[in-house]
Amino acid sequence: MSSKILIVDDEPFNLDVLEQELTDLGYAVVRASDGAQALSEIDKLPPELVLLDYLMPGMNGIEVLHAIRKTHKDLPVVIVTAHGSIELAVEAIKAGADDFITKPFDPEHLALVVKKNLERAKLRSDVEFFAEELGGRHRLVAGNGEAMRRIVTEARKAAASKATVLLLGESGTGKELFARSIHNWSDRRLKPFVAINCAGLAKELLESELFGHEKGAFTGAHQLKKGKLELAHDGTVFLDEIGDLALELQTKLLRVLQEREFERVGGNTSIAVDLRIIAATNHELDAAVKSGTFREDLYHRLNVIALTLPPLRERKEDIPVLADFFLERFSAETKKSFANITDEARTRLIAYHWPGNIRELANVIERAVVLADGPELTLHHLPARVVGAQPATVPHEVPYHDAINSYRRELIVRALADAQGNRAAAAKTLGLHRTHLMKLLKALRIT
Repeated sequence: MSSKILIVDDEPFNLDVLEQELTDLGYAVVRASDGAQALSEIDKLPPELVLLDYLMPGMNGIEVLHAIRKTHKDLPVVIVTAHGSIELAVEAIKAGADDFITKPFDPEHLALVVKKNLERAKLRSDVEFFAEELGGRHRLVAGNGEAMRRIVTEARKAAASKATVLLLGESGTGKELFARSIHNWSDRRLKPFVAINCAGLAKELLESELFGHEKGAFTGAHQLKKGKLELAHDGTVFLDEIGDLALELQTKLLRVLQEREFERVGGNTSIAVDLRIIAATNHELDAAVKSGTFREDLYHRLNVIALTLPPLRERKEDIPVLADFFLERFSAETKKSFANITDEARTRLIAYHWPGNIRELANVIERAVVLADGPELTLHHLPARVVGAQPATVPHEVPYHDAINSYRRELIVRALADAQGNRAAAAKTLGLHRTHLMKLLKALRIT
């Protein structure tokens, strides 16, 4: 999208010259002949930059600047005047101007000032989304299991494309971390990554959060607000808990996926965006489609590349790797020295069924590190529910992966028996998607 620049001057000739120079540089230009008209244009659709004449009848440039800063504190404004002086430059900067140029201007200098201020504004916008916690909080640790290695391989392939990705799996399985990794593996990695929880806000608030709103769109909308979709232009949007999105918002999101454009709440101007969409849910979306709570066309738009993240109880071979990672991370955060996890504690961590998945494992290790002093994390540092977990009874001579499969088979057979053979009910008991249970039944040869 071409950056839009508002030029404000009471002299038509000056507007003509500026417009021609900026158009030749590839910018979209909007004109205003006085301060009131400039403020009106800004309220309609804020430009990316304002070139503002200082000496005008009615409101001068500094007065217009003060009015702009009341509602658009981050909008770059460059004061342009034929009456340049050090005093005026200082006055303009104190009033909130981002830069200052004099007339008659040198075209190359104009181009440089415009480019510099647009880039600075973009950087300010991106910083909000680039800020990540230190200490490797968003580092992907997949583990050693074959299932996760396969999913990582598929995710890397998906990252190299523009395809929409749908992440499936229980809560706590690391879907947002996978979404961040896909973004970081893609050619959009230097652009914003924006995560939005579709279940965390009321419909009206979520609509404003996603699409933004115009000034006066509703009670309390005192100024224009850009939505997360607009701010994430050229980057990636992660829509968590997409299955909880209201039907009205599903319709608007479908248009974004199809047309790559939308309107703000209360607006009628289409805004074009270039986005990578990654969605996630712990719901069965195909069942939601059948029940009428999720649009079928949106489901097919989202379900281009679907990756199902298995629950932690099905990837027990990865628990030691994940536990060691969290031990190192929380030790660094608390400035404590933990060398390792004892074998006894590690055995119980592997035996526990982890209904809260990776998130619960992280919480258990963090609690232990906070309450203990080191240098080892022992059985006494773990909560009672984990200490009470009984390791699976399998012969010692059985190979490692065979032992894991034996444990999986035991869990599934028991759930099927309790559900009297009802696979949907067994899947619910196990916390699995029915389709994933069917794959396990086939892989483990359970009839």
